[in-house]
Amino acid sequence: MNKFTTFALLATAATLTAIPAAVFAAETQPVQAATSTAAAAPVAINAGRMIYGPNGSRIAAAYRVTSDGNVQIILNSKLITIPASSLSEVEGKVVTTLTKRELGRLR
Repeated sequence: MNKFTTFALLATAATLTAIPAAVFAAETQPVQAATSTAAAAPVAINAGRMIYGPNGSRIAAAYRVTSDGNVQIILNSKLITIPASSLSEVEGKVVTTLTKRELGRLR
């Protein structure tokens, strides 16, 4: 019985570490997002990249990037979609024009 318990724990641990890594790897393909100004270059965003607010504060890491360039984050245990039109790249950081409070009101 003791050998079975050890094997079951090892199998569970291996499963819990392999599945999230596979899912994250599938979602890390960069997507070009549109920006609010037509002259600016599109922002290269991929899952895991930090999103910053207009005042420079960290909001959340990008959870997923949709095919149309919208970024989804998890904020206060809710899945929030940030419109691609509100994103830009400032000094190497992805910045949204929306504040954290405004994002909290989005669905």
